[in-house]
Amino acid sequence: MLHLVTILLHCLPLAMGHYDICKSWVTTDNGPSWEFYACQPRAMRMKDYALVRVDPAGITCGDPPERFCTHENPYLCSDECDASNPDLAHPPKLMFDTEDEGLATYWQSVTWSRYPEPLLANITLSWNKSIELTDDIVITFEYGRPTIMMLEKSLDNGRTWHPYQYYADDCMEAFGMPARRVRDLSTTSANRVLCTEEYSRWVGSKKEKNVRFEVRDRFAIFAGPDLKNMDNLYTRLESAKGLKDFFTVTDLRMRLLRPALGGTYVQRENLYKYFYAVSNIEVIGRCKCNLHANLCTFKEGSLQCECEHNTTGQDCGKCKKNFRSRSWRAGSYLPLPNGSPNACAAAGSAFGNCECYGHSNRCSYIDFLNVVTCVSCKHNTRGQHCQHCRLGFYRNGSAELDDENVCIECNCNQIGSVHDRCNETGYCECKEGATGPKCDDCLPDYYWRQGCFPNVCDEELLICQNGGTCHQNQRCICPAGYKGVLCEQSKCDSESQDCDSASSTYLSLPALLLSALGLQLRCSLDF
Repeated sequence: MLHLVTILLHCLPLAMGHYDICKSWVTTDNGPSWEFYACQPRAMRMKDYALVRVDPAGITCGDPPERFCTHENPYLCSDECDASNPDLAHPPKLMFDTEDEGLATYWQSVTWSRYPEPLLANITLSWNKSIELTDDIVITFEYGRPTIMMLEKSLDNGRTWHPYQYYADDCMEAFGMPARRVRDLSTTSANRVLCTEEYSRWVGSKKEKNVRFEVRDRFAIFAGPDLKNMDNLYTRLESAKGLKDFFTVTDLRMRLLRPALGGTYVQRENLYKYFYAVSNIEVIGRCKCNLHANLCTFKEGSLQCECEHNTTGQDCGKCKKNFRSRSWRAGSYLPLPNGSPNACAAAGSAFGNCECYGHSNRCSYIDFLNVVTCVSCKHNTRGQHCQHCRLGFYRNGSAELDDENVCIECNCNQIGSVHDRCNETGYCECKEGATGPKCDDCLPDYYWRQGCFPNVCDEELLICQNGGTCHQNQRCICPAGYKGVLCEQSKCDSESQDCDSASSTYLSLPALLLSALGLQLRCSLDF
């Protein structure tokens, strides 16, 4: 109970504040009517509504039963994980249960018994609904935090994934990125994806269990350290390009890439102390309802907004039938303090009420559909009301729908992307190995050479053999006498050659004399 109270107090500045009322009944000179306001649901514990998936298959310990030990007692390996025994099992659901004080229950992976093969595990949370983060994501690890991991997000229910934050004990070595802290970001870089070393280095303390994605620190860049200036935060969320979408997700994925080592290197003689164990994942957020609802309920297995402003849909993302006299628009936090509801209005006449938002000055009536549509949309727009962006362009979130710059070119990298189209946030669909909003960068373990290719060699797992050296992760430079991708093959074939190093490398003196004599004789004949 005390833990829950702490969470509620922690979230108070974000859970309360403005935009909690959608409409009120007011009396004017023209009589009583509804007055609409921009509105949003309260923040809540989103993990209670998430579907969790752990992969790859067989990564959860206990099938078959396995013993393990800890870094505190590395050679006292008396603990056991057994999926068939409820007292010894560690299934994924234990990351979301209610724990008694002093007794942690946790999901646990298999041990690193197959070293040096990487021990990789993915934990995916899916909501089948857009949610907006309002507080830090906190992942609690037992028996040590990973030395390397990634947090990824999806905005399209897991179809595409984008890096959210990198974690490593050495960011440059693990991801080729310098280590940075969120609290050092500026107003122009608040949505930057960075790598941090704050949560990955071994400290030898059981108290250091949490890994964070610092939402509050990013909010504090605009709202101040105590988040008291929420008006400024709401203003920037509305006006800064991509900022609102940065805190919006449909899915989260934790990619665990290397477990806690308890030191600086892996002790191969005792691999039972290397594994992952997660006791809790805390995600605080609200349903994204596009500022058209202040309630969100769990129905038929998923969260759904209780839409106002004559809107409908899971995210209040369209106008109700008979309320489509103009194109749907999301509500706006501005102007303060009540924002703009941008409510859908009742449909009027089919003729003379066609809105093209300034992107066309001609309309056409389609008889068999009984609709009026805009003709020759300009400014890279398309659609019945020029309300959508052409393929290869996406919506400028900081521009109004009637702005000439409402559609921005995707600019997908032609080599790294599947095609030149992007999603509604400007992210392109990347080919295998490519990453970044424009697919112009490579994932770890890939290198760029007119596209992203898997590393041929590196300094950890793909090591050049027999004294070979790795050149830019692209090829092994082999010493004399060896060949192969990793210099693993000897050039010397004992069945067909003399393998003596001197004779296989240099011609003997008689052979040189005979070669010279033959060359002289050939020249004489030619002459």
